[in-house]
Parts: sequence; C-alpha cells; structure tokens
Amino acid sequence: MKRFAALAISVPLLLAQAQPNPSLTVTAVRHWSLSEVTRVAVEISGEFQFRTDRLHNPERVYFDILNSRPRIASRQGYSETLEDRRVNRIRVAETVPGVTRVVLDLADGVAVSSSQLANPQRLVIEVRSAAPAAKPPSAVPEPPKTELPAAIKPAGLTPLERVTAEPSKPQLAKGDAPAKPKADAKRGFAESLGVAPDAVKAAKRTSSGENSLVRALGLKLSRVVIDPGHGGHDQGTEGPHGLLEKDLVLDVAQRLGALIEDRLGAEVIYTRTDDTYIPLEGRTALANEKKADLFLSVHANSSPLPHIAGVETFYLNISGTKDALDVAARENASSQKSIFELTDLLQKIAKYDKSEESREFAGRIQNALYAFSARNVPGSKNRGIKSAPFVVLIGANMPSILAEIGFLSDPKEEALLKKPDYRQKLADALCRGVSRYAESLSHFQVALTPANGDGRP
Repeated sequence: MKRFAALAISVPLLLAQAQPNPSLTVTAVRHWSLSEVTRVAVEISGEFQFRTDRLHNPERVYFDILNSRPRIASRQGYSETLEDRRVNRIRVAETVPGVTRVVLDLADGVAVSSSQLANPQRLVIEVRSAAPAAKPPSAVPEPPKTELPAAIKPAGLTPLERVTAEPSKPQLAKGDAPAKPKADAKRGFAESLGVAPDAVKAAKRTSSGENSLVRALGLKLSRVVIDPGHGGHDQGTEGPHGLLEKDLVLDVAQRLGALIEDRLGAEVIYTRTDDTYIPLEGRTALANEKKADLFLSVHANSSPLPHIAGVETFYLNISGTKDALDVAARENASSQKSIFELTDLLQKIAKYDKSEESREFAGRIQNALYAFSARNVPGSKNRGIKSAPFVVLIGANMPSILAEIGFLSDPKEEALLKKPDYRQKLADALCRGVSRYAESLSHFQVALTPANGDGRP
C-alpha cells in the first residue's frame, strides 16, 4: 500500500521535472466588444503552440499556451468580468507548470474561432452570436415592415440643437442666487456667439463647388470619434530627445475631445484612453458601431531630414504621391492584413468611399493647423492635404481623416510638442477645424452678438 502511495506522489513530481523551464510569457490580454463579434487578443513573447477545447455546463472554451507562464501587468494570474453579451469572463492561469490556460466563460449559443498571428505574436479569438434558428412559416404571413432610411428618420434634437433650447427656470427660494443652468456647461463656444434656434442655415457647397448627399440630406454633426494613433507596444515614431508619438497624440486627442464637447456640444468617443494597443481595423470598426459622424485619427510625423517641419492632413484614396505613400507605409506598419487581402481592401475603399466629404473635412483641419503652425513654428511649411491608402481609414462609414500634427524628427518641433501649453493650442486649432467643417453643413444659424460695440464678436 505504501508503495502505491509513494508512486501516486512521485508521478506528478516526475511530470513537473520533465517539463522544461518555460521560455515564453503571456504578456497581455485585450478585448473589444463590437456589434457582430467579441474579439480577444492574447499576446505572447515569442512563437508559440497551443491546444484548445470547448466545455459545456457551463459554456466555456479554453486555450492552453504551451511552454509559457503568465505575466500580465506584473501578475501571475488574470481574471476580468466583461460587460459583453457573448463573453462573460476571461481567466488566465498557469494550470500545470509551463502551460498557461486562457479560459473564456461564454454565453449560450455562441460560435468561437481562433487564429495565430505574428508581429507581435498573439492568439486572436473571435466569439460570434450563432445565427438564429429559422422561423417556422405561419399560416398568415406577416406584412413586411417598412422603415425609413436612417438618414431621414425623425431623430430628436442633436446635441447642438439641445443646447440652444431655452432652459426651464426653476423656482428659487427667497434670497437664493439663480443657479447656472446645467446646459451651460455644454454650450461653451455656441452660447458665446449666441445661437438663434429658429434660424436654420442650409449646407454650403464643398470647397470644390460640389454638393454631396451629406449636404443634400441636411445631415448634421452629433458624434465624433477621435483616434489617438499607435499605443501599447506600437509606440509610433520617436523624437531625437525621446518623445514618443503614442504619448503625444493621446494627450493632444484628449485635450481636443474636451474642447469639442465644450464648444460644439457633440459627443466624443476615443478609440483609446490609455497606453493600449488597438488594431488599425478595430478603430474604424468602433466608429461604425458607435454611429459616429466624423472620424479623426491624430498622429505625429517623421522624416530622415531632421529640419523638415510642419503639418499635413490625409484622407483615404488608393493613389498618392511618393511622400504620402511613405507616410502611409509607416502608419500602416502595425496592420494585421496579408497580401491575399489586397483585393478585399480595394473593394472596401471603393464601397465606403467618402472622399469628397473627407477631403473637405481634411481641408478645414489643414487650414486651421497651418494657421497655428505658421505662427508658432519657425520655417513651418504648409504641407497641404494629401490622399493615401491608410488602413485605419478603410471601412469607415463617415468622413474620416488622419492629421499629422508635427514632425517629431525635428528637434525644435519636438521641443515645442513637449510643452503642455503648445499642445493645448494645437488641440484648439484642431477643434477650430472641426467647428469650421460642422458650420459648412446644415445647422442652426449663429446670430453674432456684438461684444465690442462695432458688430464684431
């Protein structure tokens, strides 16, 4: 009996000793909840092998990363409950020495697929809702539902319309000072100019004299997605004195978002709010899911010539100049697409073509950026608006652009970009560009209130 007991103890020990020291580390787990899929990316320090299986009661799927140990945010374990309709929880632990198990606790009726990608090495898991069962035919078929296209549905007040409405005046107790209406916090720029809610202004033609469906249908600005480029392991370009693009653009983007909310009353959504890597394709997917009206990706530029400075703005197109394609190649470096997907990418560019409105949006941003840059950066050149095939802009359902706010490779411009007050002024210039684009669409007419006695605001 003692021999069997000794054997029972020694077998696990022998297995543990036979397992080589793990050479890999599971470094991060990231997840995105999109309209059609929940995507989980598990990052590993090198080339890896894995095995997987699905279990029931309760529903879950696991992935064993072989020859690895977890080290996520300096911890040896990870567990997170998700507010997601397909994945309830993600758990990561070293279940036996040298094997890291990633477990997804699932909702009922979902399908799971996975793929192994490189640069960086990662396991990407996609969870989709299963297709609903076919509805049995009824004796009397239901009449088809007729629905107006989203573009012309009655849709309540936009944020700008809401802030121009006369606020209700609460009854005050004797001696109380009147409270400032809550809406004032959002009125900002609009209120300072004085908005006449009963004066509607039709959209202008674009700078090229064209009219678009956006303008013909009287569509307005309600929601903006701001995309701080890069993040996480993808640090972007680096200045000669160590300023990283990913840190710079996150700060400027958040300053810009606060200004847009305050001055335009539009809702702002960020693709990232911390040092997190978001795949290029996931950024416009988020904008589409949130039904954004504009998509603005913020980046910083680089050149092998150290004294090149200035700003430039891009919109999506297949063609482009040599310099524009060089910028696209640098900004697309983290794309997960393969050569096989070229045809699909070209089809998406054609399908979601918003080039006329995107070009107009880019022009407004570039004019505002250069007006600022010319005053603040010695030798700054107006590098203009350009087109190039940026992966981050492909598939967007709304006008979308990429703004390069300066050259980190220029030591003088890098020094300016390190200053908080310069970043704030840069964000202000970007906000002016957004505002001028919004004013070119149909909107409630701004009635200028004389502030100095001569009719000028």
